[in-house]
Amino acid sequence: MVEFAGWELPLLYTGIVEEHLHTRRAASVFDISHMGRIELRGDGAEALLQRVCTRQLGDAAVGQSRYSHVCNERGGILDDVIVSRYADRWLVVCNGANRARILAWLRQQGPAVKIDDKTESTMMVAIQGPTAIAKLASKLPMPIADLKRYRFTSGTHMFVPYTIFRSGYTGEDGIEIVLPAMVGSMAAGWVADDEGSDGAKPAGLGARDTLRLEAAMPLYGHELTEETDSISAGLAWCVDLNKDFIGADALREVARRGPTRKLVGLELQGKRIARQHAAVLRGGERIGEVTSGTFGPTVRKSIAMAYVRAEYADEGRTLAVDISGKPVDAVVVKLPFYSLKKKP
Repeated sequence: MVEFAGWELPLLYTGIVEEHLHTRRAASVFDISHMGRIELRGDGAEALLQRVCTRQLGDAAVGQSRYSHVCNERGGILDDVIVSRYADRWLVVCNGANRARILAWLRQQGPAVKIDDKTESTMMVAIQGPTAIAKLASKLPMPIADLKRYRFTSGTHMFVPYTIFRSGYTGEDGIEIVLPAMVGSMAAGWVADDEGSDGAKPAGLGARDTLRLEAAMPLYGHELTEETDSISAGLAWCVDLNKDFIGADALREVARRGPTRKLVGLELQGKRIARQHAAVLRGGERIGEVTSGTFGPTVRKSIAMAYVRAEYADEGRTLAVDISGKPVDAVVVKLPFYSLKKKP
């Protein structure tokens, strides 16, 4: 167990590599209750979210979720969020470490909107992996298999309100469930009660990090910070520059002149791991910095994501990473390192 943003969270159960590979092969259960869950209600809720989010939300259908960024006036990323539209409210899921900041930001920008922090009164669990949907569909009387990616269904079952999202942070298929906190231990144990090699087993934050890195999913505090912008991060698809939002002018300028640095994938020679902040070199000159690195248990390579100067971001270029004072050769590769389409 480790402390994170005021929560005690499981780093691992049986081992990071074992949990990682089991998620890729079968299914794993991740307790992600530390993620912030902020509910907005009232006539001004949509306008508020349109103002603070980079993504176009006005045409989102009821039952649809959209990934977006929340930026400051300079275009720096305050957080990346998932915004979901219910018939009578909106739900913003944010990073646990940014929960207080995003809650305060929303209240500052929309003082007349009813905003409630539901994080501690609810729980959130992710079930991810190729067998996850079939396992859950056999247990739950809801049409889970019919849900499309980034869609959700909500209701009440046995007097317990629920929301089931077809989403995740591992590169695998699966769902994320929000339930009342009081049923947490019972529900988590029920989901993870399968025995055998294809059962749903618990996994910790360590495997969640290696899984998301193989899938090239950004992590706040690493690929995303208040000093980075959505376009340089390769996430321009979640920015609608045709609408007005906080930070739009700054991002329009980045788009107009082109980013000076870009987020790239690196495959390193050998098995040594590039850690965050390690220098990326070209001919001995520092031209960038690693944001995340690991030895990918699925791809079986030392991989990293890094920001480098834009002129060195082309695929196939050979660079180097400074690991403990020694340059290790690295090649710029297309992201993600792993996806269902690339599955070995």
